[in-house]
Order: sequence, then structure tokens, then C-alpha cells
Amino acid sequence: MKASSTNQIHFTPWHLRDRTRTLKRDLSKTIQSNFFYSFLFLPKYKREAIIDVYNFCRAIDDVVDDADALWEHDPQVELNKWRKELDNLYAGQPTWHQTHKLQRTLKRFPIEKNLFEKLVYGCEIDLYKKRYETFDDLREYCYHVASVVGLMCIEIFTYQSPRTREYAENLGLALQLTNILRDLKEDAERDRVYLPQEDLRRFDYSERELMNGVVNDNFRALMKFECDRAHAFYRKAAECLPAEDRPTLVAAQTMGRIYFRLLQKIESVNYDVFNHRIRLHRPTRFLIALQEWGRR
Repeated sequence: MKASSTNQIHFTPWHLRDRTRTLKRDLSKTIQSNFFYSFLFLPKYKREAIIDVYNFCRAIDDVVDDADALWEHDPQVELNKWRKELDNLYAGQPTWHQTHKLQRTLKRFPIEKNLFEKLVYGCEIDLYKKRYETFDDLREYCYHVASVVGLMCIEIFTYQSPRTREYAENLGLALQLTNILRDLKEDAERDRVYLPQEDLRRFDYSERELMNGVVNDNFRALMKFECDRAHAFYRKAAECLPAEDRPTLVAAQTMGRIYFRLLQKIESVNYDVFNHRIRLHRPTRFLIALQEWGRR
């Protein structure tokens, strides 16, 4: 669907320079990575809403990350505080600066409370579970920490078809699986193994080998299997994306393309994520965003 001439984005150097400067003031260091490029050309009010939601999600995730770093506070207590603050927020009485900002977003966009509650639960899983026996176990975790974030975001992007919810769920799974494959080394260093134990056994690749960064034929077969699984979720997401909602979901499609390219990069180094840094250069990510928003 092409935008009318009055609504087209004019990509001039000055426009991009000014918009980038504004965004860099607004976005946290984390968002300036892949999220930065996905949300680059959103209208300001939607961009601010996404930032409010993202910062909330990031804060919850940081509770778990800080727990791994031997944080002085009890992470379970901290998560319970966030649950209480969610109650305050949805009662119209937020008490924290962060939830005050999120309140303005909730006044404009109908994000259900249970989505935030599911996210907190997903992060809680991360506190107590460092291994996943089956893919069904892993999928439940991925749904809570990734798919629900997508379900929040589509309320801000806006949509018409109920199938867009399926799109968000499947895209979230695809992105999280890509994250897991990319971050295999870093997670192992934190004594976290997200690859299902049943898959390790299937390909006769031991956890000890994983912890030592062993790359052999069994590892490559395992990684190909996991990458193929991620590909399947990208395909399923694409199949669920309704034509009528494509124009409003460009940011999500941009994120999908960026992470799909990361998955391809894993494959291009013959799955050796232990000895190669899997990332896209900024010009590549910017070009992907430009292409997606340009066909809007």
C-alpha cells in the first residue's frame, strides 16, 4: 500500500539527521541497537509509547540480569514490587516515575494488564530455571518474555485483523530463538542453557562441550536444527500477517528483517557462534529500516 504524496516520508539528509538526534536523546543505550532502527520513523506519539513500554520491559529484565551479577537485593522481592506497582498503575495510582510515564501510554493505547503480568512471570522463570528439558518448555518461556512484548507493541502500532495477534506471537518466538542462538556463548558463561536438553541428546552434543565452546559436526547439526526451527517461526509469522495491517506494522516487519539477517549470519559462519561475533553493522540495519519504511 503506497502512501499518498501528502503522507510520504521524504528522506532528506537534514530530515534524517534531525530525527536521529532527537531519537538518540530519547532512546536508552539498549534501544539504540536493533530497536532503534525499527522505531526510527514511527510518529512521535507512537515512538514515545513504545519507549515507555520498552523501558518497563527492560527494567523487569534487568532484575534478572542483576541477579546473575550477585545483586545485593533479592530479585524475587523486586519482581513482587513490580507486580504491586502494576496494580497501582492499573488502579490509576502509579507511584514510580517509570510507571507515571507508562500511564500516559495506557491512556491512549489499550494494553491489557495481563500482558505485563505475563512478562513479569517470564522473567521470574529466568530466576529459577537455567535448563529446559523440552522445546515446549522453552516455547512457554519465549512466549512470556518475547511474544507478550509483541502483543503489547501491536496495540501501539494499531491493527484490524485478529490474525495480527498470531503474527506478533510467532514473530516474538522467532526473535527470541534467534537471540538464544546468537547469545549461546554469553549465556553459557552465566550457566544458562536455553537449548532444550532433548535436542542436546538427540545430536549427541554434551552440555560440557557447550560450556567449553566445542564446535564439531554434532554441534553444527544441532545448530542447523535450531536455526531451521527459527526459520519456521519467521515463515509462520509472515503467513499470519494480514495485508490490511501491513502499513501499520512496518516497525515490527523491520525488526523481523533485522533479526532474520542475524539468523542468516549465524548460518553464514557455519554456526560457529563461539568464535564469531554475530551482529549487523549500523549501515546495514539502517538500510533495512529505510527499505521497509520506504515501501510503506
